[in-house]
Amino acid sequence: MTAPGLIIAAPASGSGKTLVTLGVLAALGRRGCRVAAAKVGPDYIDPAFHAAACGRAGVTLDGWAMRPATLAAAVAAAGAADLVVCEGVMGLLDGADVPAGQPNGSTADIAALTGWPVVLVVDARGMAASAAAVVAGFARARPDLRVAAALFNRVGGERHRRMILGEMAILCPQVVPLGFLPAAEALRLPSRHLGLVQACEHPDLETFLAAAARLVEAHLDLDALVGLARPAACGPAGDGIPLPPLGGRIAVARDEAFAFAYAGVLEGWRRAGAELAPFSPLADQGPDCGCDAVYLPGGYPELHAGRLAGNAGFLSGLRAAAARGASVFGECGGYMVLGRGLVDADGHRHDLAGLLPVETSFAARRLHLGYRRAVLLADTPLGRAGAAFRGHEFHFASVEAEAGDPLFALTDAAGTPLPPAGCRAGRIAGSFIHLIDRE
Repeated sequence: MTAPGLIIAAPASGSGKTLVTLGVLAALGRRGCRVAAAKVGPDYIDPAFHAAACGRAGVTLDGWAMRPATLAAAVAAAGAADLVVCEGVMGLLDGADVPAGQPNGSTADIAALTGWPVVLVVDARGMAASAAAVVAGFARARPDLRVAAALFNRVGGERHRRMILGEMAILCPQVVPLGFLPAAEALRLPSRHLGLVQACEHPDLETFLAAAARLVEAHLDLDALVGLARPAACGPAGDGIPLPPLGGRIAVARDEAFAFAYAGVLEGWRRAGAELAPFSPLADQGPDCGCDAVYLPGGYPELHAGRLAGNAGFLSGLRAAAARGASVFGECGGYMVLGRGLVDADGHRHDLAGLLPVETSFAARRLHLGYRRAVLLADTPLGRAGAAFRGHEFHFASVEAEAGDPLFALTDAAGTPLPPAGCRAGRIAGSFIHLIDRE
């Protein structure tokens, strides 16, 4: 049996669920609890904070992009602990625009699938009794999920607390009020264009996590929270291999510029028998010459374009890998680096690997966001032509030129056709899509 779990969700983004999740993970760890973390949706930044708080890599749970067997395998992987704390995405019910009745990638879908109870984090600024009405509405929103408890954030004082508590007893007595957190602006995490500034860039993450733990310990009933958790009720788990490995020994770029890799994908390659060899392009390291594949995940190469362009060891090593016939695959930021050049936000162009006939720019930013179904248009190390995958696109880059053969035929979450995506040239390929699972 896997460990019991629960989901920390919210009515909307910005309510404080990440702070609460980190505080709970850190506080339970201080108690000696073996706690595991999970994250709903196509996120790579929050799981890195989770890993820092609980000392182990978290898992991604995505109701739209993952096959049920892959999702069940991820839940089972997270369950090798005393407790699983899962952070939701956006608002509890929010997800992709899909036909009614289909999975939309929402936190509610994961709650319904796992049976984990929901702890709703409500930002109580600007309301008192109305905060209880928000909880009551979400508690009745879907019969297949259980809002078991609520936690009120940015509470102004004792009078504010009493007003919320009194209305909770009237409107939703079945929902446990777990705690009332004061405003903690000093614990606000900084953000940039793709979300929070990465955990690896935080100037003093250990101090931040200790402060978050103290906040939670002082204002949240941790014993009651742990008592709410329930074992997951997923179906049978799959093989835990979301994507076929690119080779037998895969060089994986890993540093502040290339941090957007799903732990489940990397672990799946290991399960399939591949050996992973990390290297740092920012440290001017090239891929190990003994590797038959190279993976450049997404990240923030646009913030380091000048440095990457000047790292001759990295670029020559990447070109040498391609020349000897290694498979080279890039996603989003990694795809841009495989191209000929990247124009940064200040309008300066930087020469990059030149392995694909692609030019990208951040001089005129344009948001691209949403789930994607991607079908291979030719045989590649990822599979044969016609193989289908699910993933997510989130970037602000503009494509100035994309002259090669496209890699994927593309549709959005609702099945609406989109222009072909990516580029391929022999065993070198990439796109802006972050692949999550195969179909």
